[in-house]
Amino acid sequence: MTDDVERVRVVAPDGIELDTAVHRPASDGSDAPDGSGRSGARGTVLLVHGISADLDEGGAFVRLAERLAGEGLTAVRFSFRGHGASGGSPQGVTIAGEMLDLEAVAAYAAREFGGPTAVVAASFGAVATGLSMPWLGPRLARLALWNPVLDLRRTFLAPELPWGLANFGPGPMKSLAETGELPLGGRFSLGRVLFAEMACHRPIESYAAGGLPALVVHGDRDSYVSYDIARQVAGTLPGWQFHALPGADHGFHTPAHEAAAIEVTARWLTAGCAKHADRATDDTSPRG
Repeated sequence: MTDDVERVRVVAPDGIELDTAVHRPASDGSDAPDGSGRSGARGTVLLVHGISADLDEGGAFVRLAERLAGEGLTAVRFSFRGHGASGGSPQGVTIAGEMLDLEAVAAYAAREFGGPTAVVAASFGAVATGLSMPWLGPRLARLALWNPVLDLRRTFLAPELPWGLANFGPGPMKSLAETGELPLGGRFSLGRVLFAEMACHRPIESYAAGGLPALVVHGDRDSYVSYDIARQVAGTLPGWQFHALPGADHGFHTPAHEAAAIEVTARWLTAGCAKHADRATDDTSPRG
């Protein structure tokens, strides 16, 4: 269980304030490989949530953060603009805005904590994460993706699965064109600009160019985001591993599925951060 959780405000480059929670490990970091003495010196993990969620990701990110803190890692959760207690409105949510938010939180973590950095991105959070790979990727030790949106067209613009067909079919898209709003689940209204962006971006290409090792955890009964696309991409990109959760729908809502996702993710991240820290130590060791 995490020893310390601190609520902070991070400000994006355009002035939007982001609700952020930091889970610090019990250790004070005094035995950290980099000798910094900072609590995040064993590694810092950024948790990037999906669309219409918030920094809790339905509670799964809270429990993942607690597990990571127990492993000696600092976990940083945050709500994108227009989500949770962060500034902005749902109608103003854009991919570009989420990239600014991720940039701000990554910069905050780099300033405040030592050691390697990793990212866990859930669902739509994988879009901003993937498109940020040109600058974010070189900073990362490892990456984990939960039920990731890797193809915007087949998820939103020409949806193939029940959730997409219900929320982004002809009726909802007509409402978006006429009113400028598309209610998602009856509680979260998206705006036109977001959908204009979706036609321009291909997260798969960004991940492929980044060359970063990744773990994909995906439920094989996902009715929101394509399991088949994620499995195919993970089987194609070097260094990517795919972990299927039999019977799991989107979000790992049963305790057993969530526990399995957290377990495999924590093992992947702690191993990756440890290897990265060992390499950093070797690189800075005196040569005789």
